[in-house]
Amino acid sequence: MQFFDDNGALVAKNNGETLRIEAWGKDGLRVRATMLPKFTDHTWALSETPSVTKGDVKLYQAEQRTGDGVFSYASEASIQNGRVKIVVNMVGIISIYRDDELMLREYYRSYGGTISKESRCLKIVNREWKGIIGGDDFSLNLKFEANKGEKIFGMGQYQQDVMDLKGCVLELAQRNSQISVPFMLSSKGYGLLWNNPAVGRVTFGNNYTEWIARSTKEMDYWVTAADTPKQIVENYTAVSGRAPEFPEELMGLWQCKLRYRTQDEVLEVARAYQKEGIKIDQIVIDFFHWTVQGDWKFDTKYWPDPKAMVDELHSMGIKVIVSVWPSVDRKSENFYPMAERGLLIRTERGAMQTYDYQGDCVEIDTFNPETRKYVWEICKKNYKDFGIDAFWLDNSEPDYGVYDFENYRYYEGPALAVSNMYPQMYSRVFYDEMVKEGKPFANLLRCAWAGSQKYANVVWSGDVPSTFEAFYDQLQCGLNMGIAGIPWWTTDIGGFMTDDVKDPDFRQLLIRWYQFAVYSAVLRMHGDRGPYDIPPLDNRDWGGGYLHTGQPNELWSYGEDNYRIMRHYYDIRISMHDYIKSLYKEASENGSPLIRPMFYEFPDDEKCWELQDQYMFGDKYLVAPIFKLNQFEREVYLPAGKWALTSDGKVYEGGQTVKVAAPIEYSPVFERV
Repeated sequence: MQFFDDNGALVAKNNGETLRIEAWGKDGLRVRATMLPKFTDHTWALSETPSVTKGDVKLYQAEQRTGDGVFSYASEASIQNGRVKIVVNMVGIISIYRDDELMLREYYRSYGGTISKESRCLKIVNREWKGIIGGDDFSLNLKFEANKGEKIFGMGQYQQDVMDLKGCVLELAQRNSQISVPFMLSSKGYGLLWNNPAVGRVTFGNNYTEWIARSTKEMDYWVTAADTPKQIVENYTAVSGRAPEFPEELMGLWQCKLRYRTQDEVLEVARAYQKEGIKIDQIVIDFFHWTVQGDWKFDTKYWPDPKAMVDELHSMGIKVIVSVWPSVDRKSENFYPMAERGLLIRTERGAMQTYDYQGDCVEIDTFNPETRKYVWEICKKNYKDFGIDAFWLDNSEPDYGVYDFENYRYYEGPALAVSNMYPQMYSRVFYDEMVKEGKPFANLLRCAWAGSQKYANVVWSGDVPSTFEAFYDQLQCGLNMGIAGIPWWTTDIGGFMTDDVKDPDFRQLLIRWYQFAVYSAVLRMHGDRGPYDIPPLDNRDWGGGYLHTGQPNELWSYGEDNYRIMRHYYDIRISMHDYIKSLYKEASENGSPLIRPMFYEFPDDEKCWELQDQYMFGDKYLVAPIFKLNQFEREVYLPAGKWALTSDGKVYEGGQTVKVAAPIEYSPVFERV
């Protein structure tokens, strides 16, 4: 192993591999390795200029006697940046320390090492590179020793009922309702960003941790350490970016359904809200308002004067957001011009198709700057110039007809190597142009990657079922998304997929979900509400009229009793405006999410590291949602301090578990006093 001090960076070379470790921000080190002659120039999620770029490099000398005498060589080397130090030994094994206490060590069971000599006959190496036949990419397998008693959080959004990821196997790939944001936070006081958009897998096993990239040119990860989760997230977002200023006028209610089919339907709903005395901040125009996918324009038969519609909505103080899909139907006026110019995703074999919902479609290649320019110019002309305020970037994974990642290729390279970054690049079609206007905005996306928070993305959890089980899963999703650096996160209230809006069980779920959403980043009514017994507007097989629509989804659509509850909670949301504004400001300043795991605010309370059915909304409100049908009381753990139950003002002493009532009109919330 050869070691070099390259102007404050540690470089090591061995058997064709080049390893480079450099200081990257406060208490942070970036670790890269490649089997190619040089590194790529990609920073990936590490988009911000680091505050520290030089580390303290030390080369440790040893002597060896040969027949020609004695010579010195570097037996190992280290680099330190603040509280984090990495030591590389003579066979390239990396050990990572926090305040000189071992946090992580690569897993190595082979000859020539000094670790686990009893297992060296296994011939397992710490970084396994396998060349992909016919190309210059490699598959990469990186292993770390497991830490006993460790808890792991973050990593984005996975539809499962566990928040602590220790023991989990996670696919590093984007799907509808699955979001890979590969930043992990450990209860041992460190955070690690897998700075690689390749499709792969991570296993947080009890025997070892294993990171796999199926196609990549280099290993790239970043590690930091701090005393508290809040400080770890602050360090991470300092190098990956933070959310910008959130529009103050969007902190109330967003109204949406599947789907408003005409501009008259939109205006009727807006006028009805105004008559009810309820201010909606934004109304959403969902899919198939267009002619065909990829035309990116209103069907003039049902939207004859979009500007007049937008002007009237603006006069009511309502912003307008419109759905844009990345899919382009072969019948679209843009299909062949885009195909000829190479602006669409390519397939490696078989048909030129990537998506098949309501059409024979190929999705846009958002990695191509020419694509981004082409799509923006059309959307500006057909939407933005009418006064449309923002864009709902649905299907942003992208939602492939088949998630066969090895069959797709982008401008940037094979999907296996970069696909996880697609939603971030999709958001930049719009962000990079809208930010030039110099005023706050927020676009809505169904997917994200590490660093997406800086591109004004409100991320929602996708097309999830309308069940209490899915509701419980969404809390785990939201809390881990926040830890992964994505503070603007929300859900479809009541879930997306509803068979019967008149089912009393569904209506109870809707109320419990709505009560939760009031204490989240964005309060947004949406869902596909069955049954499908509303006839289409026409018999065409294209355009804004032929596709089905869902049942009404306004606050008053579920009966007078439920409307009264939702109206009361709407008033609660509005009353918290200044507090919510302060939480958005904090997200911009230090990366803190709006909804937080209990341990985020109470890291010294061991009990808080175990809780996943309650959370903090900022530092003031402890929220305990109801996750079961016909549950009208629940237990809540209160950390040290004094807590007032918001239903009756009763003050409880912390450090105990209490049982409180939860009638359908009320979901337990405690205020820190």
